[in-house]
Amino acid sequence: MPIVAQSTETADWVSRFADDVIEESERRAPGKPVVVASGLSPSGPIHLGNLREVMTPHLVADEIRRRGHQVRHLISWDDYDRYRKVPEGIPGVDKDAWAEHIGKPLTSVPAPKGSAYPNWAEHFKAAMVESLAELGVEFDGISQTAQYTSGVYREQILHAVAHRADIDAILDQYRTKKAPAKQKQGQKPVDEAELEAAEGSGAANEDDGSSGTAGYFPYKPYCGNCEKDLTTVTSYDDATTELTYACTACGFSETVRLNEFNRGKLVWKVDWPMRWAYEGVIFEPSGVDHSSPGSSFQVGGQIVGIFGGKQPIGPMYAFVGISGMAKMSSSRGGVPTPGDALKIMEPQLLRWLYARRRPNQSFKIAFDQEIQRLYDEWDKLDAKVTDGSALPADVAAHSRAVRTAGGELPKTPRPLPYRTLASVADITAGHEDQALRILSELDPANPLGSLDEARPRYDKAEAWINTHVPADQRTIVRDEPDAELLKSLDEASQQSLRLLTEGLADHWSLDGLTHLVYGVPKVQAGFPADATPKELPPEIKTSQRTFFALLYHLLVGRDTGPRLPTLLLAVGQERVRALLGE
Repeated sequence: MPIVAQSTETADWVSRFADDVIEESERRAPGKPVVVASGLSPSGPIHLGNLREVMTPHLVADEIRRRGHQVRHLISWDDYDRYRKVPEGIPGVDKDAWAEHIGKPLTSVPAPKGSAYPNWAEHFKAAMVESLAELGVEFDGISQTAQYTSGVYREQILHAVAHRADIDAILDQYRTKKAPAKQKQGQKPVDEAELEAAEGSGAANEDDGSSGTAGYFPYKPYCGNCEKDLTTVTSYDDATTELTYACTACGFSETVRLNEFNRGKLVWKVDWPMRWAYEGVIFEPSGVDHSSPGSSFQVGGQIVGIFGGKQPIGPMYAFVGISGMAKMSSSRGGVPTPGDALKIMEPQLLRWLYARRRPNQSFKIAFDQEIQRLYDEWDKLDAKVTDGSALPADVAAHSRAVRTAGGELPKTPRPLPYRTLASVADITAGHEDQALRILSELDPANPLGSLDEARPRYDKAEAWINTHVPADQRTIVRDEPDAELLKSLDEASQQSLRLLTEGLADHWSLDGLTHLVYGVPKVQAGFPADATPKELPPEIKTSQRTFFALLYHLLVGRDTGPRLPTLLLAVGQERVRALLGE
């Protein structure tokens, strides 16, 4: 199928990769579906940094689908990886008890207490699957446990073992330290820190096959007694495929025939390129920890040839962070997942964050007050796209955020400003009838008829208020007027309050109250209420700040709070008049 020429409206990073991937796929596998891939290890909460591993190929795959090509987005669930460590802060998990399972496949580790899932891997996989569905990500999931234990890779395993000397020679080009010392029965297993020093993180942190007593061996059996991978191959017969291994954890030893044995896996630096060849992967990104010299992606580019395949187009993607954290790590605990983000933001916004930045650009996802500014930016872009004034690259990113090749993502019918919804949710503290009253008064000419019109954005804003705004920053409207403060006011302050209360009835809408609260200090200074900043002296801004602070003190007992027009609507005319001492 020929490449579809792209207009300038879609000339973004996604389109450029799609061009390259389609062209490469036609070269390697003409007439077959384009294959892109991601790999996720359900070793703990799958966080927003891991999501980039999925969103980068998803966006490219979706662009290819839009052009009318068939494409498969494979997500390999690395659930047959070893359980390396017990993550911090997992509910229902006792660190000492779960530490006993280190070294087993993730699918052999019990799920946290209270989980509805059969094992550790399925527990953490389920949350990610749910989030990907909400994000509109279409994929084919592949369980590596199922692949290995059913013998799907038997031919590839035997091929790797037969060519172990060739693989060892490639790996030896990049080894900068001696292989870990051979272990004797009863000795402490190979130190995790030593393995982690060899390469960044994730599934790569394992023995590369060089620690056995029978020379280099690219295959690790899981022990038939304790299920752990703390095993070394002690002998192997190429003619019969008879393999003997010993477990350094429990002392168990057995001899098996590799051509009928399904309880083990290729070491990571061999496993990954084997899968590239087996699946015919054309595009798969990798994190910076897999892209440095001597790392999995670089070494895999040579090893894949042993399996008769080619290395995919593989852009390096930069880390995604949150406030105060440059790189996320599942093992450190407390890192936000896609599910956490989707509780407080609509899928379109989350998709946009990944679509608008090139893979090699790092960015942060804010769970603090910054989310309000982010939503303001998104709404401005939405308006520009609607009126045709947005730049081509921004139009492309917006399009990838709001729809996939399969259609539009569900959206909020009346997308009111997020900061307004958050303020209303804050002030009303869960009282939906009050929230509806306030929101329906924002625009009297087009009142909101039901909260459902503002959902799901309203629910996301309410969740943000309830889970990410500290208690001391929540808004609590005063029950009684601050009599002492009202008595202490000078004539100018009293006049400002009178001007406000006299104008409430005629300005009771969001725009009207905005005009009123900004206009009172102007009128007091002898200027028209609609005078522009260019027509006013600088000191008017100071007067406005002083007036705003007075209103906040009288209404909520603090220097600041939600935007005053929203706050006034929320409190209601009668109560505002009472608290301002009318």
